[in-house]
Amino acid sequence: MDSSTEHLISDEYTEVYRRLPLRLQLAYGIGHVLNDICASMWFTYLLVFFHLVLEFDNWQAGFMLLIGQVADALATPFVGFHSDQSDNFWFCRYGRRKTWHLLGTVCVLGAFPFIFSPCISCSGSHVWAQMFYFSIFIIIFQFGWASVQISHLSLIPELTPNEHDRIKLTAIRYGFTVMSNLLVYIITWLVLHINSGDNEGQIGPSDAPKFQTIVWVGLSVGVLCSLIFHLLVKEGNDYGGNNVRAGQLRTNIAELLCNKEIYQVAFTYMSTRLFVNLTQVFIPLYLHEYLNMTASALALIPLIMYIGSFVTAGAIEKINRGFGRKTAYITGSFIGAAACLWVLLRSGQLFVTYEIHAVAVLFGAGGSIILVTSLGITADLIGDRTGNGAFIYGLMSFTDKLANGIAVVVIQDLHKTFPDNTYYRNVIAYFCGSCAIVGALSVISLIKRVRDREEYLTIPGTDSINTNTAQADIQPIH
Repeated sequence: MDSSTEHLISDEYTEVYRRLPLRLQLAYGIGHVLNDICASMWFTYLLVFFHLVLEFDNWQAGFMLLIGQVADALATPFVGFHSDQSDNFWFCRYGRRKTWHLLGTVCVLGAFPFIFSPCISCSGSHVWAQMFYFSIFIIIFQFGWASVQISHLSLIPELTPNEHDRIKLTAIRYGFTVMSNLLVYIITWLVLHINSGDNEGQIGPSDAPKFQTIVWVGLSVGVLCSLIFHLLVKEGNDYGGNNVRAGQLRTNIAELLCNKEIYQVAFTYMSTRLFVNLTQVFIPLYLHEYLNMTASALALIPLIMYIGSFVTAGAIEKINRGFGRKTAYITGSFIGAAACLWVLLRSGQLFVTYEIHAVAVLFGAGGSIILVTSLGITADLIGDRTGNGAFIYGLMSFTDKLANGIAVVVIQDLHKTFPDNTYYRNVIAYFCGSCAIVGALSVISLIKRVRDREEYLTIPGTDSINTNTAQADIQPIH
């Protein structure tokens, strides 16, 4: 290659792959806030609302969550596949990812308020009629949620090819997830504690209007954030997105499904989500049933969990950069497993008064580390195959949603067999702890495909850039 050609390529790739400005990073991060607010309510308070407020039994409440998880699991690969298609339909010129994001936002806003409200004109009907009523809104909501999630995640490898920018986008995205959860728990604590006539009481049917207040305040914030995202983030950008002159790489779906690394990463992601989501689902019931804590504690302890997440989120990108994905994930798993062990071994007034807050911080810190790192591993798997990005994220989410839904309904159903008040303590200690350990073992065994470079240039401030894509080589994740 002569000097003039090398200079030309250097100028081209310096322009195309320059680092993302902070304004764009932040605008991208808030694009998932509406989903995060709804997910916080869904995982933390759905069982509480259906079981303690609407007075469904444990199995019925768990079944409603299962319906949502199955709907989400089926929607994610569907949305992922169609989001990857290069349609020429006029509306899709708005951006294939952003089009699905907008569609999903409309579905979420139209359905979610009905899930946390008593059945309109049918509150006295048979429980199965009420379950059918709620199922309709749950399915619409989960389709919309999946559309927003997959389209938003698949924008990461399109916005930048830089590995460190990708993990930074993931960390910023998770930082806004944490802040969204903090917002939900602060609002919930204010509504249940300050506006309650009996601060020492536990949650019951009279609290239904309070949950509606929480939902509407949260949705108002989410709508504002979605509007900012759509105004500021352009899908065709100048920072290495889907207009990169080298073009997008796309792998045949059948070939993609024959890649065993897809299933390794999916198993890691599934284990991660099981730990994060099930601790979020069952800690409020553990607080209510085993520790006999007041209604306001069901907001305060999850709030402390997410303060731990928020404090940790700022260091996750540095941990991944300095020590690698594998070490970062194992560290997070160890912290999460330690929290589960603490729950198993301790109880009593001292634990309820003081120690539970430290346990909550450990759950938040461990969960944030393994979740952000697992998303980084998924982005690494996609690499420069951004043409398949949404479909791969859809496959990851399919395993996550299905596993979570089945786990919740089985755990709720088994409660009839083990009615002891230690049940939810044991679920958190044994099941969630096992998920953290299994996730760590999965990461240890994981391999990563790294593309050989026939020729490459190292651009200051960026990673090495592929100028030609060669046959894949197998190397371990460090």
